[in-house]
Amino acid sequence: MSNSTSQFPLASILGYPRIGPNRELKFALESFWHGENNDLAATADELRVKRTRRLRDLGLEEAGAIPEDFSYYDQVLDIITALGAVPERFAPERKVLADSEPESTESLKAQFTIARGEGDRAALSLMKWLDSNYHYLVPEIGPDTEISYLGSKRVRAIATTKDAARTRPVLVGPLTFLLLASAADNAPEGYEPFERLDDVLAGYKGLVEDLKANGATLVQFDEPALCSDRHTVARDRILDGVAKVYGELAEILPTAVALSYGHAEDVVDVLAKTKVDTVVLDLVRGCEPGEADLNRWAESYAGRTIALGIVSGRNIWRTDLDEALETLRRIKKNLGDDVRVAVTTSTSLQHVPHDVSREESLDPQIRSWLAFADQKVEEVVALAKGLAEGDEAIEDALSDSRAAATSRREHPGVKVEEVRKATAAVTDDDRNRGDYAERKAAQDEALKLPLLPTTTIGSFPQTKEIRAARAAHRRGELSTADYEAAMEKEIHDVIRTQEEIGVDVLVHGEAERNDMVQYFAEHLNGFVTTTHGWVQSYGSRCTRPSILWGDVTRPEPITVRWSGYAASLTDRVVKGMLTGPVTIMAWSFVREDIPWGEVADQLGLCLRDEVRDLEAAGVQVIQVDEPAIRELLPLRSTEETEYLRWSVGSFRLATGSAAKETSIHTHLCYSDFATVVDAIDRLDADVTSIEASRSRMAVLPAIAEHGFDRGLGPGVWDIHSPRVPSVEEISELIDRALDALAPEQLWVNPDCGLKTRGWEETSASLKNLVEAAKAAREKLS
Repeated sequence: MSNSTSQFPLASILGYPRIGPNRELKFALESFWHGENNDLAATADELRVKRTRRLRDLGLEEAGAIPEDFSYYDQVLDIITALGAVPERFAPERKVLADSEPESTESLKAQFTIARGEGDRAALSLMKWLDSNYHYLVPEIGPDTEISYLGSKRVRAIATTKDAARTRPVLVGPLTFLLLASAADNAPEGYEPFERLDDVLAGYKGLVEDLKANGATLVQFDEPALCSDRHTVARDRILDGVAKVYGELAEILPTAVALSYGHAEDVVDVLAKTKVDTVVLDLVRGCEPGEADLNRWAESYAGRTIALGIVSGRNIWRTDLDEALETLRRIKKNLGDDVRVAVTTSTSLQHVPHDVSREESLDPQIRSWLAFADQKVEEVVALAKGLAEGDEAIEDALSDSRAAATSRREHPGVKVEEVRKATAAVTDDDRNRGDYAERKAAQDEALKLPLLPTTTIGSFPQTKEIRAARAAHRRGELSTADYEAAMEKEIHDVIRTQEEIGVDVLVHGEAERNDMVQYFAEHLNGFVTTTHGWVQSYGSRCTRPSILWGDVTRPEPITVRWSGYAASLTDRVVKGMLTGPVTIMAWSFVREDIPWGEVADQLGLCLRDEVRDLEAAGVQVIQVDEPAIRELLPLRSTEETEYLRWSVGSFRLATGSAAKETSIHTHLCYSDFATVVDAIDRLDADVTSIEASRSRMAVLPAIAEHGFDRGLGPGVWDIHSPRVPSVEEISELIDRALDALAPEQLWVNPDCGLKTRGWEETSASLKNLVEAAKAAREKLS
């Protein structure tokens, strides 16, 4: 056996949900923002202590086994504020961060101002974290951005757990921090934030020295960006950065580097030449290392640890323990006795809910197939024990795993022959709507919309009254007739409000929908939904992903009842709202026992029927939202062609039967347009709306270069910030859009749906949007 002194525990996880099992942090944050509670730090302390105790009770008992990855808002924001790496518009907040205690009320308010914006100062942009549904705040880095270590709340977090021996701090790694950053507004054209690596490294060294002084014995750096080849920085330069950064940081404190969300064998080889204690591999989304890699690492990692992320941190299906043990033993045998093999999760468990045992309303059989965060911790502990002591040491866990696999495989809803036959019969013609120019002419004649038509993305504020009516109906305290009457009143009010403001293409507001994916999941066979399965999306925003477990069918129309009612209230054009197949998949926990292309086509056929029913009800504009199509884009470009084949194909299957007079819209948010412009073009939607306001139309160069010729609505109002954009601000963004688009192409709309906003700010912002559009029309005329 190895005489290794490696510090990484043999059983651990890479991170844990931080919002709280009952969303305690969410409610504390929102209370703090409303000025109702200034004791936010006390709530955070309590959550950290409870979490550490819970993880210890679940079996993470080794030194350093419990990740200390708590964050008030976002793990990237934590590094931004620790280094003071904020854009110039937040200079006052940087001073507060430098002068205040890290978790003081003043410091917290400064962080949240950077995250959420204030007045005329736009918030940092939001972007999807790799290919997940979590959103991080994008650092804005330029050659003059001030970067220096200001102190970090993570130092205090270690002390407040009162169990420092079992915890290890978790930080976003310096390379990922810079590779996921954007150039500051005042940076020269083509500037790469990676230029600031030396300054960022100096800040990290101060942070790690501080952690060491406060009792940390091991630090984990998350470097998922190293598993992607979609960076403008050359790979050789990135690898040189890996050698430099971890050559210095690993000298200060024992260091683990997590390569999650994919695979990066070249990085593993570079890290081997440093004093890094542990490298963590993702065996779920990444590749199992080949024999040549393992033979090489057997020598280069002698005396150190390779941790294998074999329990999925991103999906909720139970791990096949027999299969996982076989993989672990195969890798361990090839690595030999001189390399310690640890068991962990593929990513942080922040992407999954807390505890499946609380889901008492779920079908017990389906529940037996699932593992949420707490169950995944138990799986990691069991696998580590089985690897060390043999199958007999975890006999009960193996038996339960086998029973769950058999139960799932034999359930009649898992494979429905009629569904498989329907997807097998799909042809290329089913995915083709014909020539766009002909469709455009037919739609112009049918809709008669003005130049620069205004619309919204779909949802309107979900008020307390709406949520209360939905909850009362769910509890049986409000009859279906009374609930529907309440929703009709909300729809009536939304239609009237849009008419009064002067919006051109109206929406019904989606009052009846709890969530844009869950609502569809509740009306489709093959899904179940949870009661307590909350997952953090960004900040205090949480979602409850549905669970797609079987073949999918649509028993009856889903949206026609409400869209048809809205259309009956007005002479203006009303837009029907559907969620696209890729987004339903991305924002659900999806089965992994069949190819995702098959799942997507099953959803596409259901939505195709819904499009036909909407058309029959007189709905002339139908939006099929696909905000997640960029989200699922593979991190490796070699896997892109196959992904785009089935993702674009499922959208075109859903919309392919629409008449040429029907205007098909789609919506994408948090998308790097330059990355997916070809995919957007191939979707063949008549109008595409995209997030663009926070980046101040940074998408425009890609649009102009590509020669995009369909309708486009780059967002002119950032709905993720509570601030109201002025007419002048919106007008400037419209002018920028008109520099890249013909007036006949441009639509004027917000970045995203208005569900999370209040009515006062929504009304004011929408009035300004309409006024700015009218002013732009007048200038054009």
